[in-house]
Amino acid sequence: MGQAESIPDINSCWAKDGRTPRIAIVGAGLSGIGAVIALRQAGYTDISVYEKADKIGGTWRDNRYPGLSCDVPSYWYSYSFEPNPDWSHRFSYGPEIFKYIEFVAKKYDVMSVVKLNSPVTEMTYLGPKWTLKAEGHEAQIFDFVISATGILHHPNYPDIKGIDSFKGDMFHTARWDDSVSLEGKRVGIIGTGSTSAQIVGAVTKKVKHMSVFQRTPHWIAPLPQKKYSTLWKSVLRACPWLHPHLSNFYKGQMLSSFAKATIGDVVEQRKIEQLCLDTLAKDVPDAKLRAKLTPSYKATCKRLIFCSDFYPAISSDNAELVTDSIEGIEPEGIRTTDGRLHELDVLIVATGFKVSEFMLPAKVFGENKRELSEVWDGAPRAHRAMTIPGFPNFWMLEGPTGPVGNLSLISITETQLGYMIQCLDNMKAEKAATVVVKQDVFESFNKAMAEAVVSTTWATGGCDSWYIDKTGTPNLYPWHPSRFYEEMQQVDFSEYEFSQQA
Repeated sequence: MGQAESIPDINSCWAKDGRTPRIAIVGAGLSGIGAVIALRQAGYTDISVYEKADKIGGTWRDNRYPGLSCDVPSYWYSYSFEPNPDWSHRFSYGPEIFKYIEFVAKKYDVMSVVKLNSPVTEMTYLGPKWTLKAEGHEAQIFDFVISATGILHHPNYPDIKGIDSFKGDMFHTARWDDSVSLEGKRVGIIGTGSTSAQIVGAVTKKVKHMSVFQRTPHWIAPLPQKKYSTLWKSVLRACPWLHPHLSNFYKGQMLSSFAKATIGDVVEQRKIEQLCLDTLAKDVPDAKLRAKLTPSYKATCKRLIFCSDFYPAISSDNAELVTDSIEGIEPEGIRTTDGRLHELDVLIVATGFKVSEFMLPAKVFGENKRELSEVWDGAPRAHRAMTIPGFPNFWMLEGPTGPVGNLSLISITETQLGYMIQCLDNMKAEKAATVVVKQDVFESFNKAMAEAVVSTTWATGGCDSWYIDKTGTPNLYPWHPSRFYEEMQQVDFSEYEFSQQA
């Protein structure tokens, strides 16, 4: 596997030369690691991975807050080529997922091609090649660039007056400060999304007082957690053929319920809503608090939260749900618009990520030096969440307009990798130097998505979510995910321009 081959001439064509293409992968999270392994298995072994951090793992490296768990069942949230019989729970906790990622990377010798502490700053297309610049390295030439940066890696800090004046400990959930103890402290947390719910559920019993600052309530369903027995793990180790059946079972459950609800299935949407309301009624006995926690928009309008301990925690005597707007942050705490100062020792920011940037703020220049950030202009779009006109030999994994939300992103990535490898194989057969999606195909595909998304609950549910971009519409795959899986099985090569010339 080893190191990359010698750098090719800028004008050469790998397929004509009969050599392996030189491929750069940006990001060493689940997608980047999966890409290395899939490409190698397909015979594409000249790979370099650039990782900005000092460790691999992506989201599961950056997020290590108390209570962190996945909301996708473990047996589906696993690489298909490396099933794990030793998952401890039905829904894995963050440290276990991170350990699994490190295990896979070591087993498949991924680290031999990973450059840590190497943030990519610029990628420029000089047909038919790309030049890539990363901190600490000389500029390199590649036949292909694959962005595997994901979307949950640029923390979004709130624009609140006086935020820098707070004299206590303050940090974003994705930059958790392990040196700060919450024991016996007055803790405030801004936000009530999935991350906040998990943290509140995990730490409220340890703190002196928990203040949760809510702008909008969320729909929360109970997490049907289960701890797996030693006997069950032994069965899976002895019967590896069970793994794909388990993966398909959980995939089928998600696709037949949540996926249907988001694209307009009223019956499924009401089932989910009723489940959430029943959970709220059972776990929050106080009627006034329950009213504050009841959303006014439809369930599945935002990503559904699975958490069983948030409601009991926020109902405890040492917790308070603050619904008055934040006027500003002061040295002693948070001042709300009712004039009250909420005194805090620790302030936790749970305000999510800048989800429209993907591989940005790295500079990405396509044909004619067109910069990707200008092409997107706050509304990123791609063909099949992977390719963009004017950017040949440039691919994204889990790019814009992909199927996200209560689905296994590993499953999506593996599907995209299979699709991409078909295109590479076709280039080899046709001795093509470049591949790029056709402009009219890109436009018609995105036009169809824009027309379809208006009937989904993401658009009709009455909420303001991180799915909505500058256009005012959700930047999501609007059809049932089964269509995505089906259409990605076999590439329609007529959608692409394969050129033998740069």
